[in-house]
Amino acid sequence: MTGPGSTLTRAWPDDPTTLAALSEQRSDLLVEHREPEDADPGGTVAEWTQKHGPFRDYRRTLRQDGDQLLETTSYDLRVPWFGWVYRPLVHGRLRRLDARDRSPWWAPSDHLDPRQVLVLGLVAALSMASAFINTLFTQTVNFAADDFGTGDWGIGVGGAIVRAGILIAMPAALLADRIGRRRVIGFVAWAAPIVTAMGALAPSFGLLVATQAIGRPLGLALDFLIAVVAIEEMPRNSRAYAVSVMALASGLGAAVAVIALPLADLGVGAWRLLYGLTLVWLVVAVDAVRRLPETIRFEIPHVVRPPLDRRRFAVIGGIALLANIFVAPASFFQNRYLEDARGFSATTIAAFTLATATPAALGLVIGGRIADARGRRRLIATALPLGTVFVAASFAVGGPVMWGFMTTGAVIGSLAYPAISVYRSEVFPTGNRGRAAGLLTVLALVGGIAGLLAAGGLLDAGWSYGRVMGLLALAQIGVVAIVVTSLPETAHRSLEELNPLDRIAGR
Repeated sequence: MTGPGSTLTRAWPDDPTTLAALSEQRSDLLVEHREPEDADPGGTVAEWTQKHGPFRDYRRTLRQDGDQLLETTSYDLRVPWFGWVYRPLVHGRLRRLDARDRSPWWAPSDHLDPRQVLVLGLVAALSMASAFINTLFTQTVNFAADDFGTGDWGIGVGGAIVRAGILIAMPAALLADRIGRRRVIGFVAWAAPIVTAMGALAPSFGLLVATQAIGRPLGLALDFLIAVVAIEEMPRNSRAYAVSVMALASGLGAAVAVIALPLADLGVGAWRLLYGLTLVWLVVAVDAVRRLPETIRFEIPHVVRPPLDRRRFAVIGGIALLANIFVAPASFFQNRYLEDARGFSATTIAAFTLATATPAALGLVIGGRIADARGRRRLIATALPLGTVFVAASFAVGGPVMWGFMTTGAVIGSLAYPAISVYRSEVFPTGNRGRAAGLLTVLALVGGIAGLLAAGGLLDAGWSYGRVMGLLALAQIGVVAIVVTSLPETAHRSLEELNPLDRIAGR
């Protein structure tokens, strides 16, 4: 079995080397506690339970059975929504005799407890919903614009307006710092898919933009609030890992939107079907409202409404703003480029997006581990500009080279994503962590709006996609300059160490 309440039995040769290896306490997926020798007589060599780890229940027993050693491990692992991913990995790891003293590459550096596993699974599921909502307009705008007779400039303006709607999400950020993360997340998890789905009924491009100018910011509010929850709940050496897991889930949610994109080929107005699919994410909202706990850091004493550290905010905000001058238009205009310049259909666009973005999942996992183990700054300064070069170059070429450049850029760029994203919450205290995350999202969108307007105007003026993306990519030079000169290193440091106001208030 590999589900909750699983039991794994393995027979090993009864020799001194194997006995010594089996008798060591595991410290890979969990930290074991060895039970007293007389806990279970009758052939038992040793018995272990969980001292610290992700299992709700765990017991490993080693017995002599004739000329064999019989190792039986029973465990109960419950990962909301993503147990189908982790249970086979855990089962395979528990079968191994080697490497029991170090965490596998796909697991966090710290040993999470069952509560942290619960929180991470739920926020990852909410990341899927948020990503679908935030991706939907970008994926469908080209088809909606064709349906309503809107050009590149109108598309750019529409994208800018939708992004400017983030201002209506700021009350959610402020309320999260006042009344708690859980209650606000519960509201936006319901509201975002309902409002976004109204786009299916829009009679004009302007009204479609209006619905998404509300729905998409609610999705963004959900995104930055669950990031706050993840940062506050994860241990110090696993915060970037949590971001990478959420990013993987986010990619899966966005992939759902991409996979559904061929529905737009069914006929004029068929793009509306994708907006109706948004209501599926209400299932995740129900589960989150039922099971997501309030963060421990919000519940313990902390300074309420502390002043915002202006220098830290300027540093992180500058990175968010400049990075999105390129990232937003590169994402937003990709489908337009593929259709106009390369003659792709909706189905081919979906295939291209999935083929080039799916390998980036590996970069996210590796990037999260590197950021937690070796630090964030050097990783960002190396991976971000290199990934940008390949993505920008993909807009200037066609054929297999285009596919290769985009794939390479996505993989390299994804290495930097967990390191960049984790800063938005970890360098601000509990009392204004939600507000800071919201304001940083605003700045990111300001950068995206600037990039969209510039791209839309230049494309309508006759510039090629390659020239436009090459020009906007220069903004990443500013990002690297800020990272190298001003960004603090936060790896291996607790949130209280990074934010002394929380440490003082908690005494």
